[in-house]
Amino acid sequence: MRRFAILALAALLTVAYAGERAHAQYGGGGGGGGPMGGPAGGDDEDSADAAKKKKRDDEWNQPTAPLPALRNAGPCPYVKVLYDAARYHEFGGGQETSSAVAYTGEIQGITAACEYKDDQPIKVQMKLLFTLGKGPQATGDAKTYRYWVAVTDRNKEVIDKKYFDLPVKFGGKDRLDVTDELDGIVIPRASATTSGSNFEVLVGFDVTPEMADFNRAGKRFRANAGAATTTQ
Repeated sequence: MRRFAILALAALLTVAYAGERAHAQYGGGGGGGGPMGGPAGGDDEDSADAAKKKKRDDEWNQPTAPLPALRNAGPCPYVKVLYDAARYHEFGGGQETSSAVAYTGEIQGITAACEYKDDQPIKVQMKLLFTLGKGPQATGDAKTYRYWVAVTDRNKEVIDKKYFDLPVKFGGKDRLDVTDELDGIVIPRASATTSGSNFEVLVGFDVTPEMADFNRAGKRFRANAGAATTTQ
């Protein structure tokens, strides 16, 4: 597990609680909640409430869930891959051709969950799936990719940004699927009414301006184009 803490002041935003539990996935955040409390209304209402609670618990505690369920007071931050940095393409000789590919990478997906209550900070867990490739111009069988995770005040400014190294040994293969996990992303909240939906968590490769332009133009190369893929 990798751990880091984001130690910056959150914006003074006030948003009402949206439920007891939430779960964010690639492309956005999510949240859920149970029925509102109130006076007893008889056996029928008790049965209905029990059925709703069981359904909610069954959905939340699925045995195949990629991350453990976390209890919290509202929705999680939105989690997204920045399009301009979603792919990594390194070429030999400065030519953008399939024969000049050295190394490639693509962020295939992100799963995330969060936890917070009262006025405590938001703790976020993330699991990232990368597809990494080695092309004909690769200089070795190992490559250390670098990516970053940034927390932003949603649609405004970056609160903090951290970089992570992802060392990979291809072992003679030309393509690998690699999973990396982050645990301990901490986002301070200004008050108990500051919702996780006020924040975004963005992820991307550490790319050069030329790579960003390549991605922005919608171009892409895979190191083993036309060959069978190998998964780690």
